[in-house]
Amino acid sequence: MHKGLLKSWKSDKGFGFIKSDTLEHDTFIHISALKHMSRKPKVSDTIYFEVATQPDGKTKAINCRIEGVAELKVPNQTANATFNKTANAPHPNTSHNKPHRIAKSNFASSFLGKVASIGLIAALCLYAFNKYNTHSSSQTPILLNNDLATNDDLATFDEKYPKLIIPKSTQTFTCDGRQHCSQMNSRAEAVFFINNCPNTKMDGDNDGDPCERDTRF
Repeated sequence: MHKGLLKSWKSDKGFGFIKSDTLEHDTFIHISALKHMSRKPKVSDTIYFEVATQPDGKTKAINCRIEGVAELKVPNQTANATFNKTANAPHPNTSHNKPHRIAKSNFASSFLGKVASIGLIAALCLYAFNKYNTHSSSQTPILLNNDLATNDDLATFDEKYPKLIIPKSTQTFTCDGRQHCSQMNSRAEAVFFINNCPNTKMDGDNDGDPCERDTRF
């Protein structure tokens, strides 16, 4: 701790210089270093201070007080800050349990939500399946579900179910190289051959009526 006299003071700018016999140079002092004093400093005041070096290499006075001047009573801010910090701090037992409980709650909600979603999807699928089966069974022709069909049912079957009738194929013949009427088994077969097979010799006058002289037909 150094002791010196306030050599100069600029009230409008809030700083001055201290001259001390223990220091080679005058020491800069700012009003902020004396804010705890009950009055402002003035020239020739005896100042007790310590010296600190600033980043630019210059020195300044810190922890200052004016001799014979009372200090202001400052509320114990440190104590209040400590009390507030202690009061607001979470209980050591709850600080770790709360996140754990929240995580468990979120997990339970997520799991129940997934189970509910799966159950809903399964119910919709079952409903659609039953609906499809009901619709399919309703489309089956009545006569197919009966063990016996009456004559009236058979007579009106073509009118009720035209789409179920499969027309009979009239094309029962195949080109196999035969060319003459003597090789035919019927007039219908001869007509098929002259219209569909090459090199036939059964319609000499080309009138579309083959085997006119064949008495078998």
